[in-house]
Amino acid sequence: MLHTLRRVLTPLALARLAVGWLGVVVLALLSGPLTPPVPVLPLVLALAVIVGVILFASTGVVAQAEHLAHRLGDPYGSLVLTLSIVMIEVVLICAVMLGPGDHTTIARDSVTAVAMIILNLVIGLCLLVGGIAHGDLRHRRTGVSSYLAMLVVLCTLAFALPPVVGEGGAFLPWQEIPVVAVTLGCYAFFLWRQTGAQAGDFMEVAPRVGATRVSSAPGSQLSGSQVSAGAAGAAVPAPASDDDDAATRPPLAAVLHEHRNELLSRLVVLVVTVLPVVLLSHDMATLLDDGLGRTGAPSAVAGVLIAAIVFLPESLTSLRAARNGEIQRVSNLCHGALVSTVGLTVPAVLVIGMITGQTVVLAESPVNLVLLGVTLALSVLTFGAPRVTAVHGMAHLVLFVAYGLAVFA
Repeated sequence: MLHTLRRVLTPLALARLAVGWLGVVVLALLSGPLTPPVPVLPLVLALAVIVGVILFASTGVVAQAEHLAHRLGDPYGSLVLTLSIVMIEVVLICAVMLGPGDHTTIARDSVTAVAMIILNLVIGLCLLVGGIAHGDLRHRRTGVSSYLAMLVVLCTLAFALPPVVGEGGAFLPWQEIPVVAVTLGCYAFFLWRQTGAQAGDFMEVAPRVGATRVSSAPGSQLSGSQVSAGAAGAAVPAPASDDDDAATRPPLAAVLHEHRNELLSRLVVLVVTVLPVVLLSHDMATLLDDGLGRTGAPSAVAGVLIAAIVFLPESLTSLRAARNGEIQRVSNLCHGALVSTVGLTVPAVLVIGMITGQTVVLAESPVNLVLLGVTLALSVLTFGAPRVTAVHGMAHLVLFVAYGLAVFA
């Protein structure tokens, strides 16, 4: 056990932990001087330091997540990072709701910002980076289709239904209970299938030994591997089976038994490292609201920036996976994070609303609802193709720019 701790708690990992929690303590001690309104220079310096600490600590989260993913394989490795960040984010939103002030739209604003950032900005960058580095990338369409089916249903239930069946953009009290039950039940069933009978649908596609065929027709295009393997009309080996990777990986139970101490240690370090990232992001919201309020920027900008910072560890991990050509892992991290965010945040805030008597407004504005619908449609088109490309990534990035224009409008 001592040897395992030494391997997990490297000097760099300890430095990331120390810097992250030191930032939380210092910010708590300076809560008085940093209470808005804050002079411009201290405000800028405080935000710069907080962002720097968050970035440094986020690299520690990415490192632990990659070790876990290597040991567990997908979808389990990606699920650990996703649930760690999403659960803390849900707790954070619930804490804000239970605090002073009026926060009737916090869940809606946070989840919408997360959706547009993940589905367009992060996935767009990942497809662009992966497509340029590796060309067309193959994914498991059944697994990605499952994610997108969940997102279409859960987002419709959460954001499109309240203005139609509810009142004032919120569900009526008697409607909230079935919505909570259906959302949690649907999400639980998805997790059960993802980690059980359908786990193979979320594993990385096995590397191809060669191309599926060599065409001698004029104008046919071959990838680099096809040219080397099938030059001059030579026979190309048959592609490896999509299930080869799953077949060669030891059972999850065996991995958990053999590496139990290491997995538990890395999981604890991951959570303890990601917690200051989320806490600092939450505290940064107050400073951002103060700064943006002086510039006249829309209040939604703060929500977008906070969502981007909170999911920074997952975004960095996704970009690294894309650079390595692991496009299914990108889907597991990004789509999985959003399914978990909607599936857990909406029921949590509705339950808190019922207990405290607060109104929870979930209905989105027509502009954001249209952009979210177009984003989901574009995601279905992108990942419905046999291979994803850099062009798909550029399309998602353009849609994120459109969302940015809508926010500032």
